[in-house]
Amino acid sequence: MSDFLDALKDIGKELSDCLSNISVADALQAIEQLVLADRVFVGGVGRSGLAMRAFAMRLMHLGKPVHVVGDVTTPAITAKDLLILGSGSGSTSSLLLAANKARKLGCRIILITADPDSVIALVAETVVRIDAPTPKAESTSGNVSTQPMGSLFEQSLFILLDAFIMAMMPRLGETEETMFKKHANME
Repeated sequence: MSDFLDALKDIGKELSDCLSNISVADALQAIEQLVLADRVFVGGVGRSGLAMRAFAMRLMHLGKPVHVVGDVTTPAITAKDLLILGSGSGSTSSLLLAANKARKLGCRIILITADPDSVIALVAETVVRIDAPTPKAESTSGNVSTQPMGSLFEQSLFILLDAFIMAMMPRLGETEETMFKKHANME
């Protein structure tokens, strides 16, 4: 029981510390781009991909046209669209390919990563850094975590994206009630 309670306390402290180090200016820039975007395309792989898919769901609840990179129903991206990627390493090959393709088409790109010097960061206009250790990142601050692998990054990504949604709600005239009306009803 003590190990479990210690783990909960450690995770809570790590999340609080990690999230308090996010650049507010970078986050606000990302939120502004999301609010103004006609359509949003999201991408991520693995557990980061799950957080990005959850973000896509919330964007849909906000009434934003949103697509997940790689899904069979995802249309062609254009220069009018926004691509937002979540990648701890900032170098996931499939996401780099998507970012380079989007850049060639004139699309704006946001990257949320632990490595602000990564190859995808070089392609993105906006980079939001989550200062969390991840085994695949080349350049991190040296922060440590008691959690395995990239868990702190992935948890922080999920919470950061929820904060984006909460910040966007009043700007888009949305409330929990209006968002719930858009929730899936064929469950």
